[in-house]
Amino acid sequence: MTIEQTQQVVNEWINTTGVRYFNELTNTALLMEEVGEVARIMARQYGEQSFKNKEADLDLADELADVFFVLICIANQTGVNLTEALQKNLAKKTNRDAQRHQQNEKLKN
Repeated sequence: MTIEQTQQVVNEWINTTGVRYFNELTNTALLMEEVGEVARIMARQYGEQSFKNKEADLDLADELADVFFVLICIANQTGVNLTEALQKNLAKKTNRDAQRHQQNEKLKN
């Protein structure tokens, strides 16, 4: 599924199952909440914190999908085409960072 198709699928789901989009501010708060859930898993699975008993079944893939879903909702309701935005963003990063990363001693083996 392309990003554009994903935006369409989410839009269809919101307008049928979800009834309507939450407002932009609510979705921004929800995005922060979902990112926090990803951070919790990362800190425990890859960092130095340990899981609490009730956190043992947390699913990183599911939490990342939650982040992606809310991000798509925000893009849809604000008229952002994520395919175009990503293409522009990658071009910007390529122009700005290509030499910087190539010359970064910290990134060399």
